[in-house]
Amino acid sequence: MNDRQDDLTGIQDVARALGVSARTLRFYEDKGLIEPCRIGTTRIYTRRDVARMQLILRGKRLGFSLRDIEEFLGLYDSDPQHVEQMRALAERCRERIDDLTQQQSAIAQTLAELEKMEGEALQRIADAKTH
Repeated sequence: MNDRQDDLTGIQDVARALGVSARTLRFYEDKGLIEPCRIGTTRIYTRRDVARMQLILRGKRLGFSLRDIEEFLGLYDSDPQHVEQMRALAERCRERIDDLTQQQSAIAQTLAELEKMEGEALQRIADAKTH
């Protein structure tokens, strides 16, 4: 068996290894982000497909859109030094950091307001019990 054949894996094995469903893999295939080989109707994934899926899943976990992920993967394929990919990634990371920082601030304000309201409600309950 040659190295290429050693790299081939079925959809169930890939899904299990990545902690996703076979349906998830088919979704990203339908979107054109991965391109498994086919032997008849059976999807066969190479090491490259699995690596791309790992990048896709990481991008989704970090909140990047499918469009962003598709751009990263396209740049990865077209730039052997990955300079453009890294530049685009750094730019999107900064945007995501800025978005999350704003959300964090909004969450902190909301938590403070809820804690104040909770305290006021508990105080009213305590006052009502003493009267």
